Amino acid sequence: MKLATLRTAYGTTAIRIDAPRVGVELDFDDVGALLRSEDWRKSAHISGEPLVFDPADLDAVVPTPGKIICVGLNYAKHIREMGRDFPEFPTLFIKFPEALTGPYDDIFIPDYATSQLDYEGELAVVIGQRAHQVTRADALEYVAGYAIMNDYTLRDFQRRTSQFHAGKSFYKTAGFGPWLTTADEWSPGSHAKLTTTVDGQVRQSDDTDDLIFSVAELIEFCSHIYPLNPGDVIVTGTPEGVGFARDPQAFIHDGQSVDIDIEGLGHISNTTHFGAAPETCGEDCSCHS
Repeated sequence: MKLATLRTAYGTTAIRIDAPRVGVELDFDDVGALLRSEDWRKSAHISGEPLVFDPADLDAVVPTPGKIICVGLNYAKHIREMGRDFPEFPTLFIKFPEALTGPYDDIFIPDYATSQLDYEGELAVVIGQRAHQVTRADALEYVAGYAIMNDYTLRDFQRRTSQFHAGKSFYKTAGFGPWLTTADEWSPGSHAKLTTTVDGQVRQSDDTDDLIFSVAELIEFCSHIYPLNPGDVIVTGTPEGVGFARDPQAFIHDGQSVDIDIEGLGHISNTTHFGAAPETCGEDCSCHS
């Protein structure tokens, strides 16, 4: 089953996707609200009239998660290309919900932050029921499903301190979607390939099961720090091939499109623009001065 959040003239609505560009509207504002309901699986199977939609109107699949827990340094080759030591425990940092945007939205980077913009294709795990101090053996039972995220990273901001957060949470820079593929249809273990391209050129290509810390291990580890609640997201890390580590370095430029595909989960595509988004730039705007 595929679940998505769709923008409409009246706000957003959760939908179940039954065919390409065809869904059924569910009685919830978004997928996060659906997952927080008492029996979300039953609610998601409701029958209704077909709704034809434009993929460009898809919002971040869970627009306002309670927690977005990102994992750094979780693919061996990526650790080596970044010159880091192998971690003994998962390397966690937080992304705020304001960083999320739709799977096909344009991304606008303010002029003061355009010099080292990087891409990071990642597998995202969405929690479906409260998980607190769960075991690795049981961890996947708490997953609602899986999606794709582009952890757009401003490397210069990231490296100003020892904490990753500043370069990872710029406003509306993380494409998230295109939909939630439920755990009964997709789960780790199938060696699904993750591919990231920039203007059609392959930059990342790796097996989503080549994680140092598996999805189950991440859920176990995080749930022993704090409860994971329905709609919370764990972003599992990125493979080798990021622009920062290339020789010469290959950052994202104005007008370039980043596409991320994970076998079985679909793909997302975001085009980057340098400068303020049109809706935020008024007569008194000084962002370009």
